[in-house]
Amino acid sequence: MLIKIYPENPNPKDIHKVVEVLKKGGLVIYPTDTIYGLGCDINNSKAVEKVARIKGINLKKANLSFVCYDLSQIADYTRPLNNHTFKLMKRHLPGPFTFVVEANSNVPKLFKNNKKTVGIRVPDNNIIRELVNELGHPILSTSVHDDDDIIEYTTDPELIHEKYADLVDIVIDGGYGDNVPSTLVDCTNDEYEIIRQGKGELEL
Repeated sequence: MLIKIYPENPNPKDIHKVVEVLKKGGLVIYPTDTIYGLGCDINNSKAVEKVARIKGINLKKANLSFVCYDLSQIADYTRPLNNHTFKLMKRHLPGPFTFVVEANSNVPKLFKNNKKTVGIRVPDNNIIRELVNELGHPILSTSVHDDDDIIEYTTDPELIHEKYADLVDIVIDGGYGDNVPSTLVDCTNDEYEIIRQGKGELEL
């Protein structure tokens, strides 16, 4: 199913319809401030496994991210952040960044792995943030981007729908997406390291 939602003013009825699908274990492709994302309710293990199968990743080793509505949601999944890291994240979010921080014991339970870290995203996009807000907890996030993809198949929602229609429940058309990923920042040490330079410019 392809649903058109306008990022400037997302229709609450459409947001509700998508959230109901997420609550039932459905998979959704949604716009962000970078590349379109593929995600599900992080608390639904079967849905998480489906995402892993589609992406061809091993959940025990995968580096998956959570999309949060704001920073107040992350405490349930991360170890307490030091003041400097919190201020850094607050300064850059919402925005095109993924901050890798130390996970607490809730994350291994969700993903049946021994991962000590989790990626945190708060995209500057009203559609995905409103979905998370109504769902009440983060959404699992991985990009639909593939190095072998033709660019249009990761930026044009109609072509994304054509490619993934049989694999996901809903593709949200929120306009053309970007083809540059978020900037990935490792915050697990005292010195921050940019693991992947993407769309965002980090200001320390």
